[in-house]
Amino acid sequence: MNTLYIITGAAGHLGSTILRKLRRQGAAVRGLLLPGEQPPVPVREGEGRLAYIRGDVRDRASLRPLFEGTENRRVVVFHTAGIIDIADEATPAMVDVNVGGAKNIVALCREQANCRLVYVSSVHAIPEKDPLHVLEEVRHFSPDDVVGGYAKTKAAATQVVMDAVRDGLDAVVVHPSGILGPYDSSRNHLVQMVSDYLHGRLPACVNGGYDFVDVRDVADGCLAAAEKGRTGECYILSNRHYEVKDVLGMVKKIGGGRRLPVLPMWMARAAAPVIGWAARLKKRRPLYTRYSLYTLRSNDRFSHDKATRELGYHPRDLYQTIADTIAWMLRRPVPSA
Repeated sequence: MNTLYIITGAAGHLGSTILRKLRRQGAAVRGLLLPGEQPPVPVREGEGRLAYIRGDVRDRASLRPLFEGTENRRVVVFHTAGIIDIADEATPAMVDVNVGGAKNIVALCREQANCRLVYVSSVHAIPEKDPLHVLEEVRHFSPDDVVGGYAKTKAAATQVVMDAVRDGLDAVVVHPSGILGPYDSSRNHLVQMVSDYLHGRLPACVNGGYDFVDVRDVADGCLAAAEKGRTGECYILSNRHYEVKDVLGMVKKIGGGRRLPVLPMWMARAAAPVIGWAARLKKRRPLYTRYSLYTLRSNDRFSHDKATRELGYHPRDLYQTIADTIAWMLRRPVPSA
């Protein structure tokens, strides 16, 4: 039985990376684009194995063309669409897209005779626990157990998927950590940090860090979850902790840049409103918010042992990720793996 792959959020950083990998494999792919979004990969004339559908995950009727003509086909859905926001509170749009969109995709998947859903959650949906605790996969998710608007919407949406599994849906969940890497056209916050530093727009470095992972490794993890993941299981797709100053040190070594002051966290928190005001004045998105600063001091001791053991997941060193991200920004050839 041939397989059709459906990717929501096909213009996003992760969605477009999954799409590129599937296209190189010659797979049949349908990508969901919002009205007005540009296709991340052009459709060649006469090519019939890649198609784009315009729609919105908040509008279930607009999603139905993604699933047309799927009789006698295996369908694999990668639900990557979502609003990633480092604001302190969840906006109504974030709730509608992240939670309502997941409900719509789950409902449509359940209408298919042979469908597997790979839901892209986030490590932020996993309760933190104390700083000495290694964070592993959990089986229940609640907005009350996590901090920040984005985390709360991802926890709620992940539980929607887990509840559907108990009702018979074939689905697996993946939890990426902080995604970096080439091919971003969706304004990834971490890619923006690299770009802002290279162009002299980053005012300061913060004394903190997080678990950063290459988007291509997460894409490989998603593809492996589709083929090897056990129904109803969750898989953390992380890497390891990197200090922000060390990430920017890699950027400086590879692409150049000036030395930045490293703000202690108390000072960064105090300066965040001013930095945010200055960014908005310049019509730029602020990178340092109360929530992003909270994240840089939170417990990020994520274990990807389960994904390594069951999916063959092995993340690369971040130095290579930074080098390839800068090469992509300068429009140089970038390795595809």
